[in-house]
Amino acid sequence: MIFTCSLQSGSNGNSFYVETNDVRLLFDAGISARSSKQRLAEHERDIRDVEAVIISHNHSDHIKHAGVLHRRFSLPLYMTPGAWHASRGKLGIVNDVRLFEAGDCLQFGSTTVQTVPTAHDGIDGVAFVISSINNKLGIFTDLGHRFEGIEKWITELDAVYLESNYDDEMLTNGPYPHWLKNRIRGDGGHLSNTEAAQLVDDSAQELQLLILSHLSEHNNSPEIALATARDILGKGFPIAMAHRGQVSEMFTVGQK
Repeated sequence: MIFTCSLQSGSNGNSFYVETNDVRLLFDAGISARSSKQRLAEHERDIRDVEAVIISHNHSDHIKHAGVLHRRFSLPLYMTPGAWHASRGKLGIVNDVRLFEAGDCLQFGSTTVQTVPTAHDGIDGVAFVISSINNKLGIFTDLGHRFEGIEKWITELDAVYLESNYDDEMLTNGPYPHWLKNRIRGDGGHLSNTEAAQLVDDSAQELQLLILSHLSEHNNSPEIALATARDILGKGFPIAMAHRGQVSEMFTVGQK
């Protein structure tokens, strides 16, 4: 089985915890070391048992606190060369960076982390597929758009954190300037509620759990995101939420 929770997900900071039979990992470091420690403790997990922090891309809501986590808890940082070179001057002293190329597979005991190149406008960004025994969890946020081949990855998953960033009507009528609205909707931006749910409907009807993630504060709400997903996927589809300001429940993926 895989155990996982979102420590936080949104433009104000992202971090996901994943635990398999032989490794405990953090994906992204957009919240403080103190918050990371406290939120893991809410689920009776100790951050000192985490073996590594794996970074998706260089945007600050995903990497801002990576240096502090590294220094305070002696955690190695895994990231692509592009993310490292774009961020190294902002992270402070880092003595253990392990570089991988987008598309590489990382190995932690019997657990594999497949990195999947994305179309988001961060530098050298990736999504993740974590495999342990017969179970697969995806972390698919900051995707850019529904890029070619993503359906194949989603189809194989038992559970997925999937960005459901904005409601199209709220974005259209919201306070953002036109250039930012165009960026969010563009090829390097984010998936809308409708796009996220449609992707799952097209490729992952047998999914055990969809966790809506990276919701916009100004252009979305949990209620609207959930209602949109239910309209497309049906009321019985298993859906949960990753929160903008608190830890989620601990989810269990797969069977013993």
